[in-house]
Amino acid sequence: MKRILIDTNIYSNTFRKEPAAVSLLQHYDKILLSPVVIAELLAGFKKGTREKENKRQLKEFLSRERVYEIPITSETSEFYAHIMTYLKKQRTPVPTNDIWIAAQAMENGAPLATDDGHFKKIPGILLV
Repeated sequence: MKRILIDTNIYSNTFRKEPAAVSLLQHYDKILLSPVVIAELLAGFKKGTREKENKRQLKEFLSRERVYEIPITSETSEFYAHIMTYLKKQRTPVPTNDIWIAAQAMENGAPLATDDGHFKKIPGILLV
């Protein structure tokens, strides 16, 4: 079963109907969503003028058969600690939320779909 974890920008691009994002998601049987991504989306919705509509769309997206919200586990925390230690030694800052998202991708053995360049600084992550 082909699965992928999506970053906040891929979710947003999908709902903007950007062809590359829409096409990408069509190639996977299982779409994983981190609670960190969901939190980023909800925070973004609060800044805009369509919060209620955006929340409804997110709820609908999460209810799709192919979409799975994955939990943050103690294993996620181990991946996080490993990534954070590496980045500090390299003096390579990456936003904390992105480290959690990367840790979940690694834990679940799923490539991460993102347009965000800082993920390239994290060794061992598969990016799409």
